[in-house]
Amino acid sequence: MVFGFLKGQFIDVIHWVDDTRDTMVWRLDRHGHAIMYGAKLTVREGQAAVFIHEGQLADVFGPGLYMLETNNMPVLTALQHWDHGFSSPFKSEVYFVNTTRFTGQKWGTRSPVMLRDPEFGPLRVRAFGAYSMRVVDPGRFMTEIVGTDGEFTTEEISVHIRDVIVQEFSRVVARAGIPALDMAANLRDLGKLVAAEMAPAVAAYGLELPDFVIENISLPEAVEKVLDQRTSMGIVGDLAKYGQFAAAEAMGKAADAPGSAMGAGLGAAMGAAMGVGGPWGGGGARGAAPPAPPPVPAPEWHVAEGGQSLGPFDMAGLQGLAAQGRLGRATQVWTPGMAGWQPAGDVPALASVVSRLPPPPPQG
Repeated sequence: MVFGFLKGQFIDVIHWVDDTRDTMVWRLDRHGHAIMYGAKLTVREGQAAVFIHEGQLADVFGPGLYMLETNNMPVLTALQHWDHGFSSPFKSEVYFVNTTRFTGQKWGTRSPVMLRDPEFGPLRVRAFGAYSMRVVDPGRFMTEIVGTDGEFTTEEISVHIRDVIVQEFSRVVARAGIPALDMAANLRDLGKLVAAEMAPAVAAYGLELPDFVIENISLPEAVEKVLDQRTSMGIVGDLAKYGQFAAAEAMGKAADAPGSAMGAGLGAAMGAAMGVGGPWGGGGARGAAPPAPPPVPAPEWHVAEGGQSLGPFDMAGLQGLAAQGRLGRATQVWTPGMAGWQPAGDVPALASVVSRLPPPPPQG
């Protein structure tokens, strides 16, 4: 940041170059020097220059090059009673205001917002998002917010802006009547409503929020767990059909597991499917014919070849591989229910396939 140069004890060039991303206001440090009559004032695009004379707001300059004379400083001229012009140096505070957008500002609710949900009743929600801000009235911004602060940054105003956002967000969400489960689909509309409600309060400080986004509205963790359980119940659907499906899956695993107690596994699975002793099928009712168990799904086999997994194959497919010489006793195979890959010759279920293969030729 620079303020020009000093000529003797008077300032004759006034300008400001900002190399930061968060400075909103910067005050020219005069070091006790006065401003020369006819000094040059350079105000760049995205800036405004505000003159404060003896504690009072004087003239505000937009982008351009100015010669500080009575004809372009009407307010300061009136304050000094320079009715017939002036040619002497004068002492005023000069503040440069950055009028560009300050993007990437974050906001969030520190405490949950209470609302009455049409489906769940009283509910607490949290939210967070982002916004950008810009000074649109430099004079008002100086008098309402900055005061005599020599270097004012976004951090000094962002806390207050967040409080305004949370206040208006709470009001809008509470009276919007949007169910909590539908808020995600209405974030854009809610953001527009909140921005419109905030506009008058922010304008009172000489600011505007050209961009305002609600990124997320979340429920308490306990409520989310209950919703997950409710979703799971909806997916399960008919508990009786789900029980039959689980029994059929257990039967398939019991059939595929080598060396397992097939009779015990199938008996337990069939008992679960028919609801013996359970509440679904009325298992013990005399004269009631037990429902036929669902067909056991055929196992699907995967074959390792060249470092890759091929399949799935049914028994006919494995026999075809064996006939092609691509499946032998040492070939690694796997099917759901197995702990890992095993040689085909060690899997009892494949005995009928590999038993037809000739043994390895004699060595030598």
